[in-house]
Amino acid sequence: MTATNAPADPTPLPIDRLTIDTIRTLAIDAVEKANSGHPGTPMALAPVAYTLWRDYLGYDPAAPDWPNRDRFVLSVGHASMLLYAILHLAGVAEVDAAGRKTGHPAVSLDDIKQFRQLRSKTPGHPEYRMTTGVETTTGPLGQGCGNSVGMAIAERALAAQFNRDRFTLFDHDIYVLCGDGDMMEGISGEAASLAGHLKLANLCWIYDSNAISIEGSTSLAFTEDTGKRFEAYGWNVIHVDDANDTAAIGAALTGFLATKDRPTIIIVHSVIGWGSPKAGSEKAHGEPLGVDNVRATKRAYGWPEDAQFLVPDGVAKAFGAAVAARGRPAREAWQALCVRYRVDYPDDAANLDLVLAGKLPDKWAQDIPAFPVDEKGVASRDAGGKVLNAIATHIPWLMGGAADLSPSTKTNLTFDGAGSFERDDHAGRNIHFGVREHAMGAIANGMVLSGLRAYVATFLVFADYMRAPIRLAAIMELPVVFVFTHDSIGVGEDGPTHQPIEHLATLRAIPGLDTIRPGDANETAVAWQVALKSRTPTALILSRQPILTLDRGRYAAADGLAKGGYILGDIVDGTPQIILIGTGSELPMVVAAHERMSAEGILSRVVSLPCWSLFERQTAAYRELVLPSAVLLRLAIEQAGPMGWDRYVGPEGTTITMSRFGASAPLVDLQAEFGFTVDNICAVAHRLIDDHRP
Repeated sequence: MTATNAPADPTPLPIDRLTIDTIRTLAIDAVEKANSGHPGTPMALAPVAYTLWRDYLGYDPAAPDWPNRDRFVLSVGHASMLLYAILHLAGVAEVDAAGRKTGHPAVSLDDIKQFRQLRSKTPGHPEYRMTTGVETTTGPLGQGCGNSVGMAIAERALAAQFNRDRFTLFDHDIYVLCGDGDMMEGISGEAASLAGHLKLANLCWIYDSNAISIEGSTSLAFTEDTGKRFEAYGWNVIHVDDANDTAAIGAALTGFLATKDRPTIIIVHSVIGWGSPKAGSEKAHGEPLGVDNVRATKRAYGWPEDAQFLVPDGVAKAFGAAVAARGRPAREAWQALCVRYRVDYPDDAANLDLVLAGKLPDKWAQDIPAFPVDEKGVASRDAGGKVLNAIATHIPWLMGGAADLSPSTKTNLTFDGAGSFERDDHAGRNIHFGVREHAMGAIANGMVLSGLRAYVATFLVFADYMRAPIRLAAIMELPVVFVFTHDSIGVGEDGPTHQPIEHLATLRAIPGLDTIRPGDANETAVAWQVALKSRTPTALILSRQPILTLDRGRYAAADGLAKGGYILGDIVDGTPQIILIGTGSELPMVVAAHERMSAEGILSRVVSLPCWSLFERQTAAYRELVLPSAVLLRLAIEQAGPMGWDRYVGPEGTTITMSRFGASAPLVDLQAEFGFTVDNICAVAHRLIDDHRP
């Protein structure tokens, strides 16, 4: 927020050091009381965080969810006490999920005393939704860096969509505190490379270069010139030699605000655990200081040695007032601007209301196609692309892209005006992430954290490259849509390196992630609707090979997918002898086996079970209706590993699944080799029935 971020008073005041040392000692005392945590980084970075929040960050403590606030991301999540101390001293107000003030502080002194304790608002690493003022869940190193790029993209996209002449609704900046661990993780390089390419000048990383990691000196494993690396990425690089030099920190932040053509990294050199007898050691980084060292450290600060959780008179009032003196007028001016905007641009204002509320427009699904019966079939990736484009025309804030694979994943938005998000054009809806799956997932999370709806895509086998951000999306309950195509041995000649086997099981194992593998084009259409209605993340698992489009006049409607599983085909009356369960591209062959066995007089039921987690959320009565406990013979067919299927087939049932890696061959040969044929399904079903005859 360039109009409001100039320092209020560049002259150091005695209270500056008092406030900085309050941040330090609160971190020391909280870690010591918990007997767990990382005191060193909060101690070293207290002057940096203090300067940023007091003099630069566009933030109103009374309205911590103000849409145009500057974002502060603590990518070094192990330094969580730095953020908790700042939130406490700034007087940030707590708001609930609906944005209503609760009347409580975001972080009270009692909350700090409960650091790392069960159900406290001060967990070991900052957790989004748990603590007001925490912009994203951090801890896994590098993820906050990736999120910040998504936040920077979102600011630019929202500005392109909603800003008008005389109405600048979005112009905020994103600040990140990161460390040596972030720099070592590959995700930060992926994210920084894309940010440099896109020239995201609203992004500032503050890198704490303290030369210490858990194992000891970073010289053990990390000796690169990070500044030169970021220069090569196209970033503005600023060095600050001493983290205690608040004037130099301020000058660097002013340099960021003056840079309009690229992102900025400020490399700050600090001594971890500054002032502690353990300063500069890995012990100061990763464990409590101990009673004697705590006393010695406080003595070095000129602090009362026996005082615990001391906030001297005037510290919180002065710090909170300084933050609010800049943030509150900016927020009030923004709100007044929105009132006038609503008069001049009522349609845009209505859309902005939806964005801020996390809602979708009316009739967003009205143009989703219905797919006719098709014996030749449609690959679910192709059906998914058509559905995505039909939806995206009605949701202007739905954006996304693929890891250099959109022609294969069919996730490119092709309607008129879709365009590409580029360094000089932020109105485009297609994001070209390049071959950067790990950063892509984290960037999508950051976009959603800023109000956009985001999807990303790659091949299912490469889900491994982005598992950390998928998991964090689930932890944060972010409705990101992760599209994974090329879902099975159906990839064929590309061979086992590209044929996912264990991936469905590992995605299904993530709590809070709905993994959906639709069985034809119409199930794919419903799957996209389920994903966009959801308030949590979804993984859509789509095929490269064509899948027969089922006759929905003869079989149950695809809407049953919304319940995770449903009876697709059944007997006319009575109890089935065997239940055949299928997902994805195997579903039509399961239907064909059902038809053959029905002609033979065998009473079989077909169950489509595309999403286990959705199915498990249905009532016990519904699940019993679909999979009655009285029917013990069950056969599940899926071109993936068997893990997890035992819960549905039971001890008397079995599966036709993959117990080994695939092979390079045409699909028809692979299906015959691994038993994914109608003949084999019928044969296995017959054996089950024969083995259980009285």
